[in-house]
Amino acid sequence: MRILILGCGWLAESFAIHMKHQGHEVWASTTTSEKYHRLKADGIFSFILDFDYENFPAQVDLPTQFDFVLNSIPASQKNSVAILENRFSNIKSFYAHMTWKKQVFLSSIGIYPDKDGVFDESYADTTKLSSKLLLAEASMLRLADTIIYRLGGLFGKNRVFAKYFSERICTTGEQPANFVHIDDVIRLLEAASCNALKHTVYNVVAPLHPKKKDVILASAKKHGYALPLAFEAADATQKIVSGRLLLEELDYQFVLPDPLQF
Repeated sequence: MRILILGCGWLAESFAIHMKHQGHEVWASTTTSEKYHRLKADGIFSFILDFDYENFPAQVDLPTQFDFVLNSIPASQKNSVAILENRFSNIKSFYAHMTWKKQVFLSSIGIYPDKDGVFDESYADTTKLSSKLLLAEASMLRLADTIIYRLGGLFGKNRVFAKYFSERICTTGEQPANFVHIDDVIRLLEAASCNALKHTVYNVVAPLHPKKKDVILASAKKHGYALPLAFEAADATQKIVSGRLLLEELDYQFVLPDPLQF
């Protein structure tokens, strides 16, 4: 396959290298010269492109036909609506000169409201969904052959949950973990590239949801981080995001189904 990756961050770079090792031709955008050279050294056809440029180039010298596109350009709650509108307008302008068989756009389960309940892809109250993430998803779904992967909290490699609470006070320890390991995300992206999927939106979340406190304790012990100074149950929202739809459709077995293993 010929694969295009937009926004080659931590996850996308791992996916790029994995697919390159599977014998695929991989093209990837980055915003830094350091990563540009690192990707090239790994045999990936890299190019520098910032989708937030005001004077965005409408066309880049690269192939116009791809089998699979991974769009990892983020939509963050920290960004203004104006920035996001410009960013995703530039993405669509960039796409105007190319075709693909399938595109996956990476979104986040942060799109769901922070309240008690179990949330799956059927949740349709757009007034409660994150307006900024919804803007980005809607923009990408207007393009052909596109599906959305809403990722849970992403961990693995050097991203360890306990690290972020080491010698700090944790106020969210009673919340259930809606996490996913990078190894499973890479496999589920690869599965999307070579399987027909029936829906347009999928949650990508490990099937088990232990308390965040227990994940912190387990990962601190496993990876050698100091424990939090204290656990204070200031926010015990019981929000669970289900990733069952994608698992059942692909008949997928998680490599790491339990965040306590991360």
